[in-house]
Amino acid sequence: MDLLRSNLSRVRIPEPTNRIYKQECCLSFDTPRSEGGLFIDMNTFLAFGKDCVAWNYEKTGNPVYLHLKQIRKAVPEDRPSKKPTLLAIGVDGGFDNSESEYGETLTIVILPDYVTLPFPSVELPEKVRLAVDAILMAEGAERKEQVAAWIADKKQTSPYAVNLLQIDNGVIIPPSGWKCAKCDKKDNLWLNLTNGMILCGRRNWDGTGGNNHAIEHYKETGYPLAVKLGTITADLEAADVFSYPEDESVLDPLLAEHLAHFGIDFSSLQKTEMTTAERELDQNTNFDWNRIQESGQEVEPLCGPGYTGLVNLGNSCYLAATMQVVCSTRSFCSRYYMTQSLKMAFEMAPADPTVDLNMQLTKLSHGLLSGKYSIPALEKDDNANATSTTTAKQEGIPPRMFKAVIAASHPEFSTMRQQDALEFFLHLLDQVERANAANPELDPARSFKFGIEDRILCSSGKVTYHRRLDYILSLNIPLHEATNKEDLEAFQKFKAEKISEGKEVSSDEIVRPRVPLEACLASFSAPEEIHEFYSTALKAKTMAVKTAGLTSFPDYLVLHMRKFVMEAGWVPKKLDVYIDVPDIIDISHMRSKGLQPGEELLPDGVPEGDIETNKPLPDEDIVSQLVSMGFNHLHCEKAAVRTSNTGVEEAMNWLLSHMDDPDIDVPISQEAEGAEALSLDQSKVDTLISFGFQEEIARKALKVSGGDIEKATDWIFSNPEPSASLDLDATTSNTAPTPTGAGLPDGGGRYRLIGIVSHIGTSTQCGHYVAHIFKEGRWVIYNDDKVGASVNPPKDMGYLYFFERLNS
Repeated sequence: MDLLRSNLSRVRIPEPTNRIYKQECCLSFDTPRSEGGLFIDMNTFLAFGKDCVAWNYEKTGNPVYLHLKQIRKAVPEDRPSKKPTLLAIGVDGGFDNSESEYGETLTIVILPDYVTLPFPSVELPEKVRLAVDAILMAEGAERKEQVAAWIADKKQTSPYAVNLLQIDNGVIIPPSGWKCAKCDKKDNLWLNLTNGMILCGRRNWDGTGGNNHAIEHYKETGYPLAVKLGTITADLEAADVFSYPEDESVLDPLLAEHLAHFGIDFSSLQKTEMTTAERELDQNTNFDWNRIQESGQEVEPLCGPGYTGLVNLGNSCYLAATMQVVCSTRSFCSRYYMTQSLKMAFEMAPADPTVDLNMQLTKLSHGLLSGKYSIPALEKDDNANATSTTTAKQEGIPPRMFKAVIAASHPEFSTMRQQDALEFFLHLLDQVERANAANPELDPARSFKFGIEDRILCSSGKVTYHRRLDYILSLNIPLHEATNKEDLEAFQKFKAEKISEGKEVSSDEIVRPRVPLEACLASFSAPEEIHEFYSTALKAKTMAVKTAGLTSFPDYLVLHMRKFVMEAGWVPKKLDVYIDVPDIIDISHMRSKGLQPGEELLPDGVPEGDIETNKPLPDEDIVSQLVSMGFNHLHCEKAAVRTSNTGVEEAMNWLLSHMDDPDIDVPISQEAEGAEALSLDQSKVDTLISFGFQEEIARKALKVSGGDIEKATDWIFSNPEPSASLDLDATTSNTAPTPTGAGLPDGGGRYRLIGIVSHIGTSTQCGHYVAHIFKEGRWVIYNDDKVGASVNPPKDMGYLYFFERLNS
């Protein structure tokens, strides 16, 4: 006790705004239910598992911890089996999804000698007792972040709050003992902020909830705002305020005044009810989804190092499937597991390791690859005589902290909506590259990076080259190359007969096109005609031919199959197609060799007086089709020009991703004039060169920053490899193009298929993602927290294919 008193200065009583971690270790996936329990630092309120708490003491010197340990209570063997009578969860008559009950023990632990004091105890200093009570009563930061992410859009301040009418009727609300004024309901109660009436909430579809008295009162009186009793605490922003006219949860910036009107001292109230968002979250994350199984067969569960599942946080399968494949690659495994321990990452991390990408990637990699958390846990089985071995499964690990960090800079991934696995993969690599900018040789994202070169042959016989870098090879699917055309024709006749008879074709009767992967790769390299190409050699528009190739072959080649297309009426449609993907591919023939002996480059520059001729002209067909879809005419012209008139789909994709550009409404003619004027302002280029930058980088920086030297400098520093990201979009060059991507991995063109991310659903924004990975000589399915030996890997149904280069 004397030791504790001597360290009281290192103990803090948490404020309502403090983030308190008490569900999971910040450096590992240990929880209060782990063997060593969880240690909460009573100064920073960060949580640590048994193996990590000593590292925190070494780093911070904080000695006092609240130790939480939860132990499963025994479940009576004679518990009767109850069959559900309602299609609902966690309610009387519904499915029983309640977890086994746990008993909790609390102690105060003082490091480094792990001196232990019991809690509760009247002998403890008051400051310690108050701090522990506050920690236990507070909503965990993990839970808060999860709830915040579940709310797709942030709550907006209600216009009804500013001038809210409050009737001076002398109503004083007691701090507890509430009941609906019109029925006997004592939970799900709402306080109307105009007249102080306490009424029950809406009735749910399954009969639970309230009796609709609060909303009926609004319809009678028009009083707009109500606050849910039981959600009011010192953290007023967390209170659940509902606006009936807006029909959504809102923010009330004057809530303290509105509560004081009815004599409510919010600082003394404790949370006793779930908010609307929390209840919605629980309903969605507790549901035991009927996940996709291979051919309806039960797969053999797998456990151990590299076979750890990821708990679905609610529409997080896109993240789980992608990270399982990424973490199985040698580059990511080496960077964040083999060569970097949890302790090393923690020592390098800032004061709060939960917001450090390097720390959380290391935590996730160790969680997935170490096998520490891939231990079979017997599922609850109501049938006492069941002896099936398939009831053994692992619980998996929840990637909450990693998701919060990787999504912090992205408004979509921070929500609980389903997302596109491809977009997430590209966002991940971008963030990893930025995090490793100071040490690019350590950057595992480079193992996916490669160069693409477009060669344009003008009718004059002269050529020009454009180069760019990418992480994925996005492939069109040429349906006309299907290998089962006869079967498809027969199926179309059969389908027409069925329809004429008023019958539907069953799913097992459908015949889908089968397209070889080789045909998709060939379509990428196939010559493409460019009409209206302005030739600086001919000083006129002509026809040119574009071909594409790769300037380097990455360690890992990721192929993206463009299954989502626009059908008649511009309705997005997913191609129902099979891609025949071999285990080994050879793309050696796709290597671009650059300027060849005997080739002559198009001359540089535009002759005076011909600038007008060289102005980009949009394809009117593309523009008119986009306009018919409701887009602005100028925006459509700009989209066509920026995508080189390659097609409606490309223009629309560009348009959708550039709607918020600050220059979206600048006429194309003014942009061309501005670009021409900029190219003539050599003094700005010279200024940047004097700073030590290369001329081509200086020109690119000035171009993207509108000629502002300060912004151009910031752009160069914020792009670790500006030379690699140059878009050499000039149609001419008087010298051989400088190779981009110097230092990227390169090698032979033979690759082995090691991973598949497949998607089930009509859109990338809905449905479900599953990963299959070739590991230790067999295919393994990763379906959220379920990991098993694959029976029938869907090699022909992939959305993303991951190939590993074979060493020569």
